[in-house]
Amino acid sequence: MAFVHLHVHSAYSVLDGFGSPLALVKRAKELGMPALALTDHGTMFGTLDFFQAAKAEGIKPIIGLETYLAPRSMHDKDVSRDKNSSHLVLLAENMTGYQNLLSIASASQLEGFYYHPRIDKPYLAAHSEGLIALSACLSGELSRALLDNDPERAERSLEWYLEVFGKDRYYLELQDHDMSELYRVNRGLIELSKKTGGKLVATNDVHYVRRDDAELQDILLCIQTGKLLSDRNRMRMNNDTYYLRSAEEMENLFSQVPEAISNTLEIAERCNLDLTRKGYHLPKFELPAGETASTFLQELCIEGLRRKVPGQVDTDEFKKRLAFELSVIDQMGFAEYFLIVWDLCRFSREKKIWYNVRGSGNGSLVAFALDITSVEPLSHALLFERFLNPDRVTMPDIDLDFQDDRRVEVMEYCNQKYGSDRVAQIITFGTMAARGSVRDVGRVMAIPLADVDRVAKLIPGPVQGKNVPITESLKSAADLRAVYESSDQMKTLIDTAGRMEGSLRNVGTHAAGVIISDKPLTEYLPLHRPTGSSDELPIKSVAQYDMDGINYLGLLKVDFLGLVTLTIMSKACEFISQRHGVNLTLGSIPIDEPDVFQFISEGHTIGLFQLEGNGMTRYLQQMQPKTIHHVIAMVALYRPGPMESIPEYIANMHGEKPVTYQHEKLEPILRETYGHAVYQEQIMIAAVQLAGYTPGESDDLRSAISKKKVKEVKKHREKFIKGAVKNGIQPSTAEGIFDHWEAFAHYGFNKSHATNYGMIAVKTGYLKVHYPVEYMTALLSAWKNDNEKCSIYVSECHNMGIEVLPPDINHSGYDFSIEDHAGGKACIRFGLGGIKNVGQGPVDTIIKARGHQAFSDLNDFIRRVDLRQVGKRPLECLIKVGALDSFGPRKALLLSIDQMVNVSVSNIKAIEMGQLDLFGGGTVALPHVVLTDNVRVDTDEQLGWEKELLGLYVSDHPLSQYLSQIADKISHTSNQLAEVETNSKVTIGGLVKRVQPSLTKKNQNMGFVTVEDQFGTIDVVMFPSVWERDNNMVEQGSLLVVEGKLQHQDRGTSVLADRVRRIAVDGSTGELINHNNGKQYERMLENYLPDIRLLSRYRFSGSFEPLHEDAPELVEGLDDPEDELWRVGLDLDEDAQADSFLLGEPEMPDDIAELEPQPQPQPQQKAVETAALPTDIEAGLDTGRTMTEDVRVVERRLLVVRIPKDGDPERVTRKINQLHGWLGSHPGEDQFAFQFFAAGQWKEYVFPNESVQISESLLRELTKLVENGNISVRTERYEIKDE
Repeated sequence: MAFVHLHVHSAYSVLDGFGSPLALVKRAKELGMPALALTDHGTMFGTLDFFQAAKAEGIKPIIGLETYLAPRSMHDKDVSRDKNSSHLVLLAENMTGYQNLLSIASASQLEGFYYHPRIDKPYLAAHSEGLIALSACLSGELSRALLDNDPERAERSLEWYLEVFGKDRYYLELQDHDMSELYRVNRGLIELSKKTGGKLVATNDVHYVRRDDAELQDILLCIQTGKLLSDRNRMRMNNDTYYLRSAEEMENLFSQVPEAISNTLEIAERCNLDLTRKGYHLPKFELPAGETASTFLQELCIEGLRRKVPGQVDTDEFKKRLAFELSVIDQMGFAEYFLIVWDLCRFSREKKIWYNVRGSGNGSLVAFALDITSVEPLSHALLFERFLNPDRVTMPDIDLDFQDDRRVEVMEYCNQKYGSDRVAQIITFGTMAARGSVRDVGRVMAIPLADVDRVAKLIPGPVQGKNVPITESLKSAADLRAVYESSDQMKTLIDTAGRMEGSLRNVGTHAAGVIISDKPLTEYLPLHRPTGSSDELPIKSVAQYDMDGINYLGLLKVDFLGLVTLTIMSKACEFISQRHGVNLTLGSIPIDEPDVFQFISEGHTIGLFQLEGNGMTRYLQQMQPKTIHHVIAMVALYRPGPMESIPEYIANMHGEKPVTYQHEKLEPILRETYGHAVYQEQIMIAAVQLAGYTPGESDDLRSAISKKKVKEVKKHREKFIKGAVKNGIQPSTAEGIFDHWEAFAHYGFNKSHATNYGMIAVKTGYLKVHYPVEYMTALLSAWKNDNEKCSIYVSECHNMGIEVLPPDINHSGYDFSIEDHAGGKACIRFGLGGIKNVGQGPVDTIIKARGHQAFSDLNDFIRRVDLRQVGKRPLECLIKVGALDSFGPRKALLLSIDQMVNVSVSNIKAIEMGQLDLFGGGTVALPHVVLTDNVRVDTDEQLGWEKELLGLYVSDHPLSQYLSQIADKISHTSNQLAEVETNSKVTIGGLVKRVQPSLTKKNQNMGFVTVEDQFGTIDVVMFPSVWERDNNMVEQGSLLVVEGKLQHQDRGTSVLADRVRRIAVDGSTGELINHNNGKQYERMLENYLPDIRLLSRYRFSGSFEPLHEDAPELVEGLDDPEDELWRVGLDLDEDAQADSFLLGEPEMPDDIAELEPQPQPQPQQKAVETAALPTDIEAGLDTGRTMTEDVRVVERRLLVVRIPKDGDPERVTRKINQLHGWLGSHPGEDQFAFQFFAAGQWKEYVFPNESVQISESLLRELTKLVENGNISVRTERYEIKDE
């Protein structure tokens, strides 16, 4: 006897079911089953995947759903009464049933969702036609009644279902999973069947494909519920029997009720529906009287071309191209598609919303004529066939970019015009990638996070945008393989993660895709409630089928993408219009001005679309573009893969290397790109001209090669070679050409897209060159909430000579704004919206109260602004960044916040009661705020607030007092390095922000150092020879001057150090001079370099090993040396440098000098016996200097730490290293030394180039690490000869 599974969950029962629809279908076929149902929990996500997979495997697909029935109405949402819904399995018997299933799946999400997607009995009854119902699992309504020992209630429920569905469409569902509850329920259901005549059916509540998948499904449940596998009290299946059991197993289980098995076949035979596409479903476009879609489209095109290119519209070239495109569009039935997109663009133009087309749509002359795109395709040799292939009927796909701050308006227009029931967004499914799978599995297995993270980091990243499976990574990544073989736990982790890889993890919403239908969408697909961020958009429903499903059904999709560059350009042109009376649009901004290309060639690319970034800038400087086509080519080339050919391309362009072609017929096709096949369209043209392809066939060739369709590529190889030979090309040459294409085409770029983006890039350059203040103001406004970008752009303004003024309560708007000052100087004012924790509401309140009259003083501000609406936190942040500096010192204002708010509330209440007007007049005298006098202004603290809340310093820079000491010693600052050629000699300087020691493969010490100046950070590499000589100069917070060679790479810029000098704050290089007071120095570092952990600013790694058992562990290790966010990729010579680094145990610091203590007439040496500081140390020792002509005598206090005798020299060395690091993290005006026993005698090592600040607190902390009798302080005298 055969059997059909009718209760089956796939991976689309997210984090509950394991196994794709395809895997389930293939297993059902292996088991010889004629049909299979899919009944995922509450959704129909997998329906189309399942349908297509089943059809392909010759298995009958049965489309179903396990829905949830609300206890009362689906609109009731009382947690005590409506939380627990019952389950019901529904199967579509025919297309009517499928339509009802779509309605049920949609309503349960959009109307009834409460913990679960629910419907109620009235809704079910109204949509029951064409559906077969099964009573479901232990959570079914009948099962629960039977478990409650209430057979009467179960019978009443059954009577209702039989009345709605009839005895032929409602089945009592039997299951067997070795549970006592199921045995009770099964007996009760069989009794009800005998009593009422209701039919029985056997199911297995399938949640995974094979029995050994049970552990994987259990992991999914743990991920879903946030539990560990070891947790006892968690949701889990009771055993491993919820798989696709064979027919034999099911027959054995239900041998006493054979009709339950045969009824599965009966149901399968009755379920028949066809979901194959029945054409396209475009919405109807309202046409003028007497017009068809085709005639109206043609009229609009001719009118548009006459307006845009009057001198070309009647040429043969334009007429022929337009006629061709219109005929293809008409034959495919897509005229209305173009009219719909035209209408969206028309609306945008009328509302002055900037938009643009990305992708192959720029290759359409019709799109250009309709003002959908501003790219005229013929002058750029763009192919319509790349957009719409006449030999392959597929829905056009015009991707629209809108300025990101207004795209919602266009979406709302679409929603209103076509109806909210016909417009929806598109769902997406997030899957477990390799690294994510390792982390998920590791967490539920309770493996330490550090171990899991280590494994995850060893997994190679995506290759050409595609994730590499864990099984493949194990073959190619030796380190991963080593970890895999290191223990059974790691093997289990990685194996399990590999099996979990690709499982569905979550659902989301497509960033831009919107469906527009001719009928209510529930006639074609089920809908879902908004997911996550999508609930802020005007379109309130999401299709449960993904992008592939939408295309399969033939529904219209329009992409509403947001592009911040359009927002920037729109805002800049608005400023330009207001200030200069020049009205620019996206289409009217020039793209052929030589000064713009010169500007780009000089490397001024910061803030330019697609062109900013060190790597791109460097290549543009080498290229020296002179035309738009050069920039377009660079946009296409600057990507992984083709990027490798950029140097050769530039050499060919400048005649430094001859241009060659594989065949002379390729010359006219590749001449534009100097013999390089840069664009996909070039391959298409070559296939037509060399091998006789039709344009449509050439697009098939492009698609086959770029998507690596092996079988199709093989067919095209034969076709191309045959056609090329027929056209007079030698077979070997034809093979060589195709081989090159096959290797290249994966990297080939869409020229239509590159052309559009290249044009926008040049247009942003035009705005920056000709209207710099307007452009930079718009740029800063757009990125006001991105501190890093904002900081870069403010620095660029300084480089351009544009002053950026700090935020001011009387002058700032929400966005950045332009202020004109005396002498015609225009400045940019920082916007209040760029301050963290403020937000638009508080700013709007302040600006509305300010109106056109500035606040005269603090009390005027308090009187006119309702500070209840502003809030204390935003007000505090406004004060901290200096926005209220005109009212008084920041510290005084902060101390008065509560008083300010209280007075404001009193004023507002008096105004509301009519006792006071806005200008202070009235019948009641209200209190004023008087600021506290004599509040100390802490400049360091104020700058710290600015950095924290603005991302940059606006009133000063905390490093300026130090960097002024090296201004005459350096050749470049950090913001100038991008313009310097690689391998150039440079001298840079700044404060050390980070030090990272490393070992080369040859076990030599080297280091990576990050230096900060006023404009940013510079990465410095110190190779072994330099590190050995100069590492004593380097510690966090030290002021350095570095001479070296500049190196540009794709991942960043670095300086390869030749010499490192440490500079004292008075500008000298006398290493013992240190004017940094310890506490001030610590505070400066804490305020301005907050990512440096206080006790980690030293050159060593490893955990601190206390010198006695009771000493606390105070020192943390350095960050992971493999931190890719900091590490810069380098071109390293293996002999002299290194190509990979490992952080190892440091050796004794190189700067230790073995000195004999100078005899002192009265040595003041006293052991520290207790935590209290000795009196002579507490009093302190004055530092005196005796000066000669060129020699200085310097007195310093010396802290001496004695290391107890130990028979293990390595342990002694390690302890010295650890204590050296800890003491070095407390720099000041004193020195330190270590005494230890070696070679039969006590030795003392002094660190002449290191400093420490001896203080009561430091000595107390040190006594926790070193036994009291081993600490002493004395005075040393040194002679220093000035250079």
